[in-house]
Amino acid sequence: MTDRLYLRHSTDKQTNARQRLALKPLIDAGAPMYEDPATSSRILSIHRKGFKQLLDEAAVGDTIRIADAARLFRSVADVLALRPVLARRGLHLRVQSGLLSGIDLAAEDSGTTMVVNVLASVLQFQRELISENTVEGVAAAAAAGKTLGRPSALSEDQAADVVTAYREGAAVKALARQYSTSPKTIRRVLDDAGAREVPDDLALLLDGDATTSRDHDVTDEDQEQAADPDPVVVVDVPGLVAEHLADVADDAVREALQNGQTIRRGQGYSKRVSAPVSVHTAMVEHSAPALMASPAGRKAHRLHSNRVRSVRAS
Repeated sequence: MTDRLYLRHSTDKQTNARQRLALKPLIDAGAPMYEDPATSSRILSIHRKGFKQLLDEAAVGDTIRIADAARLFRSVADVLALRPVLARRGLHLRVQSGLLSGIDLAAEDSGTTMVVNVLASVLQFQRELISENTVEGVAAAAAAGKTLGRPSALSEDQAADVVTAYREGAAVKALARQYSTSPKTIRRVLDDAGAREVPDDLALLLDGDATTSRDHDVTDEDQEQAADPDPVVVVDVPGLVAEHLADVADDAVREALQNGQTIRRGQGYSKRVSAPVSVHTAMVEHSAPALMASPAGRKAHRLHSNRVRSVRAS
């Protein structure tokens, strides 16, 4: 019969130092030890990696030793799931020291069952009380105007610069490298600013600068451009956008793409399309819903819409 030691702590900021001290004589004697670091007590013991390994290696008659009961179970549900497993395998369960040290918590007699169930109820009450106090503390801090959570990785000015750069075509990963942070942080900043959302009116993406003509004298060339409200312009359509538009139910868009010139760029390509501005605008509107489903699609859509907006403005 072998003593098998089980240790657990709830977060990565905690350690097993106190448990190791309580179990020190057994550790020094070479008893096998199983740990579940940074593991919540809300995960049933029979589902934890370390404890499952203990069960796999234990033999009939072995004793599981724990520093205190809360390291193994902290709810009635956990006890109800655990005790039948121990009984079927012929294992014993003992707390190393204290009031419960003389009791085999895996025993199936009515007295032990009552003690264990009461103990589990008390431990569950303790856990829920801690959770309630935490929630109330957070609410009080928020009401007092305190900033909760870890400090932001980017200052307000940096966050604004990230949003501006993204809208101008910068990639998320490139921004993450530039600001020495993670892509997840960059995405969070962009989402907080609504930079990755698709406007309800997709035409907003293509609006030119309506005030340009107000800021300079109207020339003959301006008048000629004004006379043609839908001029033919050349735009390089990203390959991913072109693929999504291949079967679109818009004859003008399909014909423009079919007549376009394929331009190879490394492993990718684009279609150099000469068509009226209205056709380019339709391409952006048709492709947006499908492209926004993936990061690569969003990048291609943003690049394409920026190019169309640029030729409109010029």
